[in-house]
Amino acid sequence: MNTAIDVSVIVIGRNEGARLTRCLDSVKAADWSGLRWELIYVDSNSSDGSCARARRRGATVLELGSARPSAAAGRNIGWRAASGRLVLFLDGDTLLDPGFVQRALPELDEASVVAVWGHRREIDPTQSIYTRVLDLDWVFAPGRVDYFGGDVLMRRAALEQVGGFDAALVAGEEPELCRRLRELGWQIAHIDAPMTGHDLAITTLQAWWRRAERAGLAYAQVADRFAATADPLWQREAQRNRWHGGALLAWPALTLLGAWAAPALGLALLGMAAAVLLRSAWRCRWKCPGQPGLALAYALHSHLQQLPILAGQWRWWRLQRARQAPSLIEYKQQEH
Repeated sequence: MNTAIDVSVIVIGRNEGARLTRCLDSVKAADWSGLRWELIYVDSNSSDGSCARARRRGATVLELGSARPSAAAGRNIGWRAASGRLVLFLDGDTLLDPGFVQRALPELDEASVVAVWGHRREIDPTQSIYTRVLDLDWVFAPGRVDYFGGDVLMRRAALEQVGGFDAALVAGEEPELCRRLRELGWQIAHIDAPMTGHDLAITTLQAWWRRAERAGLAYAQVADRFAATADPLWQREAQRNRWHGGALLAWPALTLLGAWAAPALGLALLGMAAAVLLRSAWRCRWKCPGQPGLALAYALHSHLQQLPILAGQWRWWRLQRARQAPSLIEYKQQEH
């Protein structure tokens, strides 16, 4: 490792097009006062000229080659080639806030802190109702937390200690890594500062479904792995989804059957569904103060996404029975 470099910026991407150009430009425009840094781009078999774009922006370009495309594999290639004592991971569809690194560094003065992340929000939440709602998924309270996401500043030595990300995972690789880090006593800091703007680019029901289905596959794969351990990561989430998704599948038939048996029973079931939805909206109102309509839409999304998440779990179980490895579930359209 070259100690002359303070921060190695690792950007991963697959067919991000102009989004990648904007990401790399945001890194170059950040406040690097007093810091020595390098920029590395890792490409996951893009077909849109992403590598050439990155080279024109002065990045060192590494390619995944014949390996199965995944964020975990790309990040591992990046940090293992990096020279800095700190690694800043970014997804190619993000924009780095110019002041994030300078705000994050003081947190790493505490020896037990392994990683620092801030607020990720959508660049254009008005691009679709899906993006407007999913933007609230990025809202977390600051403090010491259990997990970080794809954008994070962390110690390279800790990555060496645990062997990096698990490349067998096509999703959910960040929480799985965080679990291993926490097992060793490391802490994760979420600071109350902007970190990245994100371009989710979800404008269709199909894209929304596939993104949630990928989350379901991750739930099932990671939950299986840690089922018999003292810290059974995502066991509760996977089980809760099975109950929740199953109830959503059964609810229309039960409501119709209840209405046929007794109109009052059908109305009661509809009232119960409305009450559950309103309760969910009330509980998530802190994510969007003063916007009750958005809170209601987010609550509806939170319930309906249980269906594609359940489909993702089913996909994992089918793959397990067939003894096949999962492949990347892509949901985003290419941007040229």
